[in-house]
Amino acid sequence: MPTTPESPAPVRITPPAQEEVRIYSHSSLFYWWPVWAVGFLMAILTLADGHVMAVVPDKTKAEADRDVPGSGTRDVLIAPTNKKIPLDKDGNLITRHMANSPKLGVIYATVLLVIIVVSNVPLRGLWSIIIILGIVLLVLICSLWGIWDDIVNIIVFLDIRINLGGYLFISSVLFIIWAVTVFIFDHRTYVTVSSGQVRVCLAIGAGETVYDTTGMTFTKRQDDLFRHWIIGLGSGDLIIHRSNTTQEIDMPNVLFVGSKIKEIERLIKEREVV
Repeated sequence: MPTTPESPAPVRITPPAQEEVRIYSHSSLFYWWPVWAVGFLMAILTLADGHVMAVVPDKTKAEADRDVPGSGTRDVLIAPTNKKIPLDKDGNLITRHMANSPKLGVIYATVLLVIIVVSNVPLRGLWSIIIILGIVLLVLICSLWGIWDDIVNIIVFLDIRINLGGYLFISSVLFIIWAVTVFIFDHRTYVTVSSGQVRVCLAIGAGETVYDTTGMTFTKRQDDLFRHWIIGLGSGDLIIHRSNTTQEIDMPNVLFVGSKIKEIERLIKEREVV
């Protein structure tokens, strides 16, 4: 008796996931990474320096080559009358790790002040080039006149010193705040671009606004040499121009903005081809 062949089971085809590019807008705190990075470096150099700071009363005197019973000739600290040198619970001198040279503190304070200015004062276009050329010219003039060493000595005369605990505390707290802001809070404001639409969320907790990519253009602004290139690692501002309107969507401080725009342009071209 002939048998009827069974019909093949239907094959379910899963459409491929739609490709998209997500762009995050970072706060100005993103540019503060040199502060905690240099702080950790200064902490390592302070520990490697091998010197400590003693906590002593005011007007304590240091005398060299004093005879100490049972220990021979030593350099000693002499507290003023009616004052005692603080000791820990084991009777040892209280000390803190601190570099012998004040240059570490001067470098750290300089980096901190420069980042405060650069991250808050925009130096766009020609201004950034003029300032960099001015700094280079000033350094060359000081070197040719032989006054650079005098300037360095004057700066070092400020004698800015931070102990190991100070570097570690400031850098650790700042790093935690920086990491939480950059990798968590900043990811709550974004623009997601797919081949057919743009989803925008410009406030933490706000909903997404959806736009069609038809007639939409994407441009970058990287005219701040200090912020975008020196400490921004190729960051920039992304500006989205919508068709038939003068309104723009501004996404400041986008990391690797150039490569992001190339990915967006590729998605839009693929849609036009399809």
